[in-house]
Amino acid sequence: MPDSLDATDRAILRQLRLNARQSNAEIAKAVGLSASACHRRIRLMEQGGAIRGYTVLTGPAEEEGGMVDVLVQVTLERQTEDYLARFEHAVRQYPEIRACFLMTGGVDYWLRVQTDSVAAYEALHGEILSRMPGVTRINSSIAMRDALHPRRRRG
Repeated sequence: MPDSLDATDRAILRQLRLNARQSNAEIAKAVGLSASACHRRIRLMEQGGAIRGYTVLTGPAEEEGGMVDVLVQVTLERQTEDYLARFEHAVRQYPEIRACFLMTGGVDYWLRVQTDSVAAYEALHGEILSRMPGVTRINSSIAMRDALHPRRRRG
């Protein structure tokens, strides 16, 4: 696979982001390729790491039993490789932590946490997040609604 993606590869990725379950023929038609050429490009992007996997987005919060999304800013005591590695290892142990981003700026990490209630997040905060290696500060914000997907209501 080439070192950089061309315009056609980026168009394929856009189609996959919109709907990764659409058929290869539909993607090919949308980007102006034959089905075989499109399939070959997708496989090359998978093998080259441009496509690292596929995921499932679940339905609205009502279908999820009223899930609560929490955005969490975490500051560590130090930013050494050891501290970062220990924190990242700890984060991977909890499926409620859906995303973890190492950041620039005023905080070290942003987490996206999903629990079934505010009380469940409170427990996760007190029993797990605050006890993770190197954590000195946690700032949590509870999402009220998903503005990009209006049908998905929060808590």
